[in-house]
This record gives sequence, structure tokens and C-alpha cells, in this order.
Amino acid sequence: MPRAPGGDAALGRQLVLDELFDLTLYRALHRVAPADLRAVLEQLIPIETRHYGFWQEFFGLTIGRLDFPRRVKLALLLGLARLLGAAGIHLVLEAIEVYGVRKYLAVWRQYEGGPLGEAVRGILEDEFRHEDAVVMADAERRLNPQRVRDIFLGLNDGLVEILGAVSGFFGAFADATTVLVAGMMVGVAGALSMGAGAYLAGSSEAEVRDTEVRKRRFLGEPDATEGHGDTPLASGVRVGVSYVIGAVVPVLPVLFGARTLLPSLVVAGGVIVVVSAILAFLSGMNVRRRILMNLAILAAAVAISYVLGLIAQSVWGISV
Repeated sequence: MPRAPGGDAALGRQLVLDELFDLTLYRALHRVAPADLRAVLEQLIPIETRHYGFWQEFFGLTIGRLDFPRRVKLALLLGLARLLGAAGIHLVLEAIEVYGVRKYLAVWRQYEGGPLGEAVRGILEDEFRHEDAVVMADAERRLNPQRVRDIFLGLNDGLVEILGAVSGFFGAFADATTVLVAGMMVGVAGALSMGAGAYLAGSSEAEVRDTEVRKRRFLGEPDATEGHGDTPLASGVRVGVSYVIGAVVPVLPVLFGARTLLPSLVVAGGVIVVVSAILAFLSGMNVRRRILMNLAILAAAVAISYVLGLIAQSVWGISV
């Protein structure tokens, strides 16, 4: 077997630990899963055992214990699985699968042509041909990308837009009651706008897709077989409701008596970290990058809105 160059030690440790994490997770889930999912896990465990041993040999590393961040992640995922039962286990399995494929594709792209690239190619083929088939076999796919996108879009926009609005209102009015009323009005209008926008976008896409299907049938060509997600109405409702949930977060501290922007900023910042981490994990994104990007957007929205509110108060002499 080809060995990796010495400069890849950090990457080797990550790959070994990731496979050890997956193996430990699958063994732990096997103890709490219903019978049908235990059968799935019994097929996954030997695959992960093989991957774990392969990377240890490839990099010349022997690691038998998870590091602290992965132990915390393991506890959280097991808690989610116990809370949601079979549906939670399906979500975890699919999220792990998506994350693994994206990770290995990125590594393969970087090291293509070298011994590490060839090793990753073998792992990816195993993922595509065996692991993915096992996870998706005999079960409807629980991790719907459209639903993840709708939820994230609604929550993210509700949090950012209403916190930005609350920041501007505090800068302009410096009055909690006015901020509360104005924030709630903006939140309702924003939810209706976002939901309607998602519905119209979905309807337009459905019309284009229907035209394409009818054209294929006329030409005697086979229809596309892939699923197309939920209806436009379901997507619009999901976006609108998610927006409302996100919008409520910055307003709640004011409702409970906050007289400054700081409590809303702290609560909204904490919620967006949690939401970003969960949805990034479920969709296979880089969790740290997604959290930092959303916090940066949130900070920019707050700063700009607050400054504009101060300018409005100064220029037009707003007072309440």
C-alpha cells in the first residue's frame, strides 16, 4: 500500500478520527435503534471498520480514542437520536453520509494524482457504491434538501432582518415600546413577503418543469425520474413560518422588558449559532465557516442599521 507524505500528518489525524467517530457513533446507535435500523447499522459498521483501519495503516497512525470536540458531538447526536427515535437516526446517518462524501471529494480534488488522491478515490467508491446504498435502501429519504433550504432561508432572514430592524429602531427612537411595535409589524410583513416569494418561485419552477415533462412525452422521451420536493404552497408556508420563528427571537427580550439592544443581540447571536450549526451539519456544509459567515452578516446588519437609526434621529430630530 502507498504511504502518505509526512506533510499530511494533520490531515491523516483528521481522517482517522473522523472514521473512528463514525464507527463509534454507529456502534452506539446500534444499541438504541429499532430492528430495521439495526440491520442497516450492521452493514455500515464493517465498512467504517475497514475505512478506519485503512487510514491508520496509510498514515502510520494508531488512534483509539476520540478527542474532546468529537466526544461532545457524539453525545449531542446520540441525544438527538434518542429524542427523535428512528427519524432522528435516519437524519444522523444521512448527514454523516453527506458530510463524508463532501469531505472526501474535497480531499481527492486537492491531492488528485498522488498516493493520497488514489487512496481517497478508493474510499469514495466505497462510499458511493456501498455506504450510500445502505443508508438509502428501503427507506424514504428523510433529509430533503429543499426543506433544509426553506427552513434555513426563513430562520436566517427572520433573525437577520428583524434584529437589523430592531437595531435601527433603537438607534432612531431609543424607546422600547416603539421598537416592539415596529419590530412586530416588520416581522409580520416580512413573513408574508418571504412566504409569498417562495410560493411564487416554486410555482414558476413547477410550470417550467411541467412544460418540460409534456415536451418529453410528446417526443416520446422518458420522463425524468427524480423527485421534485414539496409543493410550492408547502415551501411557501415553511419559509413563512420559519421566518416568524426567526423574527420572534430578537423581539422577545424587548417584550420581556429589555430597554437596550444588547439582550436582543446576545439572544439572536446565540440562536443563529445553534441554527447554523444544526442546518450546516444536516446539509453537509462546513459548520465553522457557516457560523462565522452568518455572525459576520448579523454583525454588519446590526451595525449599519443602528448607525442609520442614529443618523435619522440626528437629521430629522426623531423623538418619542
